[in-house]
Amino acid sequence: MDNRSGDLVLSGAPGPSVISMPEGGPDGGILARAFLLGERLDTRALRRAEETALLLPMTLRVGDGWVVLFRYGVVVSFGLSPPAERAFLASLAPAVSEPMPAPECEDVRILVDGAREETVDAAGTIIVRQPSLDRLRAIAEILARNTLLSHHEATIAQLFDRIEPLAIALRREGRIGWRDRELLRQIGDVLFTQHKMVGRAETMEKPELLWEYPELERLYARLEAEYELRDRARALDAKLDLLSRSCETLIGLVQARRSLRVEWSIVLLIVAELCLSIFTLLRAG
Repeated sequence: MDNRSGDLVLSGAPGPSVISMPEGGPDGGILARAFLLGERLDTRALRRAEETALLLPMTLRVGDGWVVLFRYGVVVSFGLSPPAERAFLASLAPAVSEPMPAPECEDVRILVDGAREETVDAAGTIIVRQPSLDRLRAIAEILARNTLLSHHEATIAQLFDRIEPLAIALRREGRIGWRDRELLRQIGDVLFTQHKMVGRAETMEKPELLWEYPELERLYARLEAEYELRDRARALDAKLDLLSRSCETLIGLVQARRSLRVEWSIVLLIVAELCLSIFTLLRAG
């Protein structure tokens, strides 16, 4: 096959399959879109009879395109028309746990060119030399992890925005002016978000696909470096660690404030008892 043709030959599918590149771009590229639908996606409930459904990550033929599904709530589509894409995403609704109010989406164009290196060009287009289903799955791994990291980065930024007023109050006044219930609610929100993020996809682990197809490691490594997945994952871990220590500090402050209140209550009770005893003695005298 001529690698400059407008078709993608998909190895790994049951029999020879071809995806025609969607029209609309002068370069003849294929549009890939990654959607974060929710916290989890029950792929077992979506199991189909096709052989490709047995692939990991789960890969399905939809119309003239393909979709790759990940259990951590991300779906990556390749070459689907907008109506087909909307219909397929709607069909996944029963299998999505804790769905997003509005699915987060990131897209990229893939160009087949056998005369160029497999990389990402200045415009953000992914260049592949030998189009195959396995390469689409490798690209899907990158796009899915990038989408999930982007979501977590935004979530972490919101958590820091919540913690910042507390830090400013401590620095300026040496105390936190919030009521305990409000403070505990803020800490609870932070801890709950941390709990959800701890179970996120491990973006630094080598995907199983590369163990089966080691020839894809070079492409995967270049895309991983382009999207800075490892550096961003390490930065998230550092921020999560800082949030954990911040929560520990805030909980310590709440406990100290409550302990101080208890101590003052005990002192007041002792003073009240002494006053009552003195009053009793004076009356008796």
